[in-house]
Amino acid sequence: MSKISAGRLDVLKLGVSMGALALAITMAGAASAQTAPAQADDSAVEEVVVTGFRASLANALDTKRRENDMIDVIKATDIADFPDLNLAESLQRIPGVSIDRDGGEGRTITVRGLNADFTVVRLNGLEALATTGGKDGSGGANRSRQFDFSIFASELFNSVTVRKSTSASNEEGSLGAIIDLQAARPFDFNKFTMSAGAKYGWNDLSRKSDPRYTFLIANTWNDGKFGALLSVAYAKRQTLEEGSSTGRWENPSVRFNSSTAFPCTGAAYNPVSGPPLTCSQIGTVVGGTSPTVVAAAGTANNLWHPRIPRYGRLEYNQKRLGVTGSLQWRPTDNSTLTLDTLFADFTNDRDETYLEIISFSRSGQGLPQTDVVNFTADAKGHLIKGTFDDVDARVEYRHDDLNTEFFQNVLTYDTKIGDKGKFVATYGQARSIQNNPVQTTFSFDRYNSDGYSYDYSADPRRPSFNYGFDATNPANYQYSNSSALGDPSLLRLRPSKAVNTFKTLRFDFDYQVMDWLKVRTGAAFKEYGFNSSEKRIFSRVIPGGTGFVAEAAFPLPAGVTVADVSRLITGFGRGLDMPAGTPTSWIAPDLDKLKAAIGYDCNCINANGDFRLSSINQLGALREIAENDTSYYLQGDFDRDFGSIPVRGNVGVRWVKTEQDALGHFNTGSTTVSTVTPVGTLSQTVPTDGIQTTSRSYTNTLPSMNVSVQPLENFFVRFAAAKVMTRPQLQNLTPGFTANSQSAQTLTRGNPDLNPMLSNNIDLGFEWYPDRETLFSIGLFQKDIKSFIQTTAVAMPFSETGLPTSLLTNGNTPDTLFTVTSQQNTKGGKLKGYEISLQRPFTFLPAPFDGFGGIVNYTHVKSDIEYVIANPTFGGTPRVQLTPATLITQPLLNLSPEAYNGTLYYEKAGFKARISASYRDPYLIQVAPSATNNNDVRIKQKTLNVDSQVSYEFKNFTITLEGINLTDQFDSKVDDSTRQISEEYVHFGRQYYLGVKYKF
Repeated sequence: MSKISAGRLDVLKLGVSMGALALAITMAGAASAQTAPAQADDSAVEEVVVTGFRASLANALDTKRRENDMIDVIKATDIADFPDLNLAESLQRIPGVSIDRDGGEGRTITVRGLNADFTVVRLNGLEALATTGGKDGSGGANRSRQFDFSIFASELFNSVTVRKSTSASNEEGSLGAIIDLQAARPFDFNKFTMSAGAKYGWNDLSRKSDPRYTFLIANTWNDGKFGALLSVAYAKRQTLEEGSSTGRWENPSVRFNSSTAFPCTGAAYNPVSGPPLTCSQIGTVVGGTSPTVVAAAGTANNLWHPRIPRYGRLEYNQKRLGVTGSLQWRPTDNSTLTLDTLFADFTNDRDETYLEIISFSRSGQGLPQTDVVNFTADAKGHLIKGTFDDVDARVEYRHDDLNTEFFQNVLTYDTKIGDKGKFVATYGQARSIQNNPVQTTFSFDRYNSDGYSYDYSADPRRPSFNYGFDATNPANYQYSNSSALGDPSLLRLRPSKAVNTFKTLRFDFDYQVMDWLKVRTGAAFKEYGFNSSEKRIFSRVIPGGTGFVAEAAFPLPAGVTVADVSRLITGFGRGLDMPAGTPTSWIAPDLDKLKAAIGYDCNCINANGDFRLSSINQLGALREIAENDTSYYLQGDFDRDFGSIPVRGNVGVRWVKTEQDALGHFNTGSTTVSTVTPVGTLSQTVPTDGIQTTSRSYTNTLPSMNVSVQPLENFFVRFAAAKVMTRPQLQNLTPGFTANSQSAQTLTRGNPDLNPMLSNNIDLGFEWYPDRETLFSIGLFQKDIKSFIQTTAVAMPFSETGLPTSLLTNGNTPDTLFTVTSQQNTKGGKLKGYEISLQRPFTFLPAPFDGFGGIVNYTHVKSDIEYVIANPTFGGTPRVQLTPATLITQPLLNLSPEAYNGTLYYEKAGFKARISASYRDPYLIQVAPSATNNNDVRIKQKTLNVDSQVSYEFKNFTITLEGINLTDQFDSKVDDSTRQISEEYVHFGRQYYLGVKYKF
């Protein structure tokens, strides 16, 4: 991936320059501070009074300095007012944290190069999991342990803590970081508090207005012994995503292509838009998707072409409601009972429409029937420009109703035991229901269209398309239920649902056995549950074919035409700077009209077809996992002077037992049925459901240590070491299988016997606090990842798969060795890096410039993991390994080698302003050539996001103007580490908010 590093030197120079400038400012401020009277202790420092964003930074530093673990903190700038509108957007301001966006807003995070799979998120002190859906190119529906931050309004929380090192008292499960999200409580306020706010948003691409509302009320009674708090946040957001995509690139002469090859002779090759080319120009390939004879270099059949060249628009219609409630009671001066409640309802309906060429990605009537009229190759081996006849064009429209409902209750009782002891008991339940009740896709198609051309030569991100027909005329399309000319039109119905539940009971006890030593112990019992399902319509034999076809259209009723069930897409391409002549309008299926015409949403057999939905048609998505985690810990916290040097920290060990029960469904075969309907008797296939259940348990012992040494006043040296674990992702634990060949003796399945991923983590940090509001820190870290989970193949007797022997045919026995492809624990690798952080208010400058301040963070990370890109092969009797696995060394997925962010702010006499920029290097999103048409990797390109906020505060009234994504940063993905050709290039527009807030 050497070319990903292009431009890194300039970025590093910029980061170093910014760091040097900030360090110089820090030194200057510290030098000027030397002339001020020395402050006796921290309590004197605490009396410096600041407000707003600057105050939140100072409070965060206070928390960071006092902690034994290595942490970073973000505090709310005011009541129900977090620094950013999105929690993930705020987290990217922390050193080592980068975010991944979906639909133009932050969804998941990466901490020190480890993606969301390796992160634990706690809400109000207890682990939780909240998931939502996304577009296919961004990972689709979340079925893993990743936490989707986009579900929650940031205004619901008053602090976020990122724990980069761990201690025995912290829950296991994270190789990267533990993220603590804490909502406000009534005892956080010392008097009656009420605040209300409203914001009006505007997006310059969608040209839609978006309201946001917040409200918080809190009070205490009975001399502060009882308190109650309620906060509500509601927002609507309507945005567009527009741009180009290719569905990846493929080469007919390379293995794992999906469409075989262009023709060059016979009836299949009959161009009409120009004279025919020769086979020496087009090339000849033998072997289909696994070629045995490849075409000559430079011919059309030995060049990489786009699979689905297209432009498209996605419309997002979001509604986000969040409610928190908290009741607190002090029955005695030494004890507190707290009930925290959190509810979130996130609706994210999405409409996608594309004008595309589908035949370049299809075999049969697709590419083998497509005529190459002329073409141009570039130096990297792409068919970068060409004209074609007999292509299949398609307009595709997809609608998703997406909703996530999250609910959590946490009851906490803490009490002091005498003068030296403390006991805390916590019980909580959380539930996340991710529902996609409607996922509907229709298409209209045009077969064997002549005169189509594409041109990626000027800018592969903004190609030029000439379709050779009027894309806005419904008469140019058909809604086809036949495969005689190409793929039938789509009728895709895929509703799905996933539920995650957590129940946690935790006890924590600590006792001050000596002035310098506190002993802490505790236990936690967690019950985690996951289940998912998806439904689809039945596959059937359609006209023009003999096999069963899934998700094919039924014919429109007599007298109904495409014009009657279509709509016109207009106004496409604002801000895209597309080549002249590229269509900006096209027709698309109108789902409301189709619903009225054929009643596809009835889940029944009606006069127009069989629209019944059943989970039996998608057995691989029907799965359940129950996980019981039991843990105990013992930890010693110490704080004493060695000579004149204060030393504090903790040493401890955590013992964990994990018990997992998994259930998976699989297809044991199928039966053919004849279904009588008003449109005729349908020959359909009905899968036979098989079920496999597995149970297992394993234990882990996890020692940890954190030490903070203060050799100089306000200067800390920190060291941390820990053994940590992350449990396997849910989708990898599913038993059963997805493919089974008794003749080839091969099996593809999940692996419920996966072991957790383990790592030995070491951290070394240096922190200097010249004053309460200033920090200069350097952090070094290494994660020695002992195991990594990825797909590979092993040979094992069928009896060891756990599947029923009734599946055996073709003379196979339980002792027969099968080649089993599944997720396996493989060799890991080391991840190393460092962070630099500078934070300082410029109080040393003369007025009015002393209101300025700044934050600069820089992170560098490096890792090497050996990925399996081709499985080992097995054969013979008895079966032995014939060829070893093919490996490739690449960085971890989602790891950006360099990332930095900076904020410049100004606060003076009620006026507040800040501008922030966050940059991250390109990073890998997939390393799997067999799944990506033999592009060795897929890469997301570098991003630089700029946001700003300006406000003025009167006595109780604040006016705010915010700008998000001010540069309209494009989201760009490319294929292959060497060729780096565009896969997707989209943008979302700039977002602005004008708001008012009143504090009572």
